[in-house]
Amino acid sequence: MTATETARPGGKATNLPPGKELLLEADNLVAGYVPGVNILNGCSIEVGKGELVGIIGPNGAGKSTLLKALFGLVNITSGTVTMNGDEITGMKANSLVARGVGFVPQTNNVFPSLTVEENMRMGVYLRPRTFDERFEFIVDLFPTLGERRSQRAGAMSGGERQMVAMARALMMNPSVLLLDEPSAGLSPVRQDEAFLRTRMINKAGVSVIMVEQNARRCLQICDRGYVLDQGRDAYTGTGQELQSDPKVISLYLGTLAEDVKREN
Repeated sequence: MTATETARPGGKATNLPPGKELLLEADNLVAGYVPGVNILNGCSIEVGKGELVGIIGPNGAGKSTLLKALFGLVNITSGTVTMNGDEITGMKANSLVARGVGFVPQTNNVFPSLTVEENMRMGVYLRPRTFDERFEFIVDLFPTLGERRSQRAGAMSGGERQMVAMARALMMNPSVLLLDEPSAGLSPVRQDEAFLRTRMINKAGVSVIMVEQNARRCLQICDRGYVLDQGRDAYTGTGQELQSDPKVISLYLGTLAEDVKREN
């Protein structure tokens, strides 16, 4: 089976695997930063409970804008976002956090002057009494943060700060985590760690939507993926389908085409 273009006559065809329960859906989103200048031009995605969904595409395709629109940081002029059947279009970030949506931006994603523990406390500010329980969960997932709980986040490496940002977003026990370029600016070894952490988070029961420029690695670990182009969802399929589809390779994955030829 090859990747398919996501046409939605009537707007309600599903891309979810059989039996998978829908958690979050963005339907025909039009959004942008400046009135009259749209970055998203009718983008639609679905995320099932327990899925890791990758978002790839060329620069300027609207990948990060999509995450920000889902998290209430970009004005949506038309289209809808629903979660667990409830419309959440345009809700403010604090309301979305309370509903179970976590967001890890690409940059400025930690409080550098605060310690690891203080960053974690900021992550649970809406439910401070749950700190001990959630921090115990975080330390089980990322033991390094327990060892470094008194260290200032600003003194940590880029990969370690990324870990702090992910962990802080998990403190509120989200149903879905939005990750914007978790491997950006990291060395190859640290990139591997970031992808491993992402999969660990997903296996712990959190649905994940990950925007990633490293398309090959993203498609290797995700359950399903979407290719965005010019603010629209151009293709969707499983990670394996997308990374082996000739049209997706030639249009969006660049030099991966040569790797596929060598492997075959």
